[in-house]
Amino acid sequence: MGWAIALHGGGGDIPLSLPPESRQPREEALRHCLQIGVEALKAKKPSLDVVELVVHELENIPQFNAGKGSVLTNKGTVEMEASIMDGSTKNCGAVSGLKTVINAVSLARLVMEKTPHVYLAFHGAEEFAKEQGVETADPSHFITAENVERLKQAKEAHRVQLDYTQPLQNGSKEATPNANGDVQLGTVGCVAVNSYGNLAAATSTGGLVNKRVGRIGDSPIIGAGTYANELCAVSSTGKGEAILRATVARDVAAMMEFKGVPLEKAASYVIHECMPKGTPVWLLCLPLEKLQCLRTQSACFGHVLLKMVIQRLQFGLHPKWWE
Repeated sequence: MGWAIALHGGGGDIPLSLPPESRQPREEALRHCLQIGVEALKAKKPSLDVVELVVHELENIPQFNAGKGSVLTNKGTVEMEASIMDGSTKNCGAVSGLKTVINAVSLARLVMEKTPHVYLAFHGAEEFAKEQGVETADPSHFITAENVERLKQAKEAHRVQLDYTQPLQNGSKEATPNANGDVQLGTVGCVAVNSYGNLAAATSTGGLVNKRVGRIGDSPIIGAGTYANELCAVSSTGKGEAILRATVARDVAAMMEFKGVPLEKAASYVIHECMPKGTPVWLLCLPLEKLQCLRTQSACFGHVLLKMVIQRLQFGLHPKWWE
């Protein structure tokens, strides 16, 4: 049995046209986090440990929309959320509305392991974090100058925006990626399968720029932003409300489970047939069975193919095969 790991830093890409000082920190961060996961898998760590470890590290990097880099609400605050799931047991945990917890994904795992619940949010999640002694910081720790500027632009455009697009300009109808890359950060996630065949997935985010206080997206919702079972592991990113309506992560797994559809076909069907056309949604998926689809197909299904994954490094992929 082989092992494999894939991670993402949100939808969109890291343009090759970016100046090195803007592009390299992101590429290096993804390589660094990917290597952490690879070493953990080589050491035969459980897949659940691996995805938590990788997402925990991504949350500490301000170039991504999670943890330290979380985008701001319409009140200028952060409300972080995350989820994690073990495919072999289907145990899972999730949190939302965090303002002081440095690593939301680790708190989500504590919810899974230390409570009878799956999901804690806002004040209750913060109280639980204090009880568990997890690392916290003043809310100002998470507010960066870059995200203050992103919020300012979004308010001027009178819109809530995805974290990797820029606000509407000059009356245009579509938000577009910012060519200078200044707003191209995103939700983070990781999926892994270890050499014992156990799958796991985790996702973490700060949400949408200029979102209403109290808004909950897809990332902490099991079956939408995150899902894992004995067949596959999925981490979603993109337009959260659309992902929630379509329960995309669970639908991919359900097609595999109940119809025997291969992962690449299941993911393609969910993206192209279950979502409104043009909806910005990306799925990071790993299958169990011999990991064959990762050899020739995309690591994330929807708009980003494997060759782009490797080339532009908004996503990272590392499969290892055994006969």
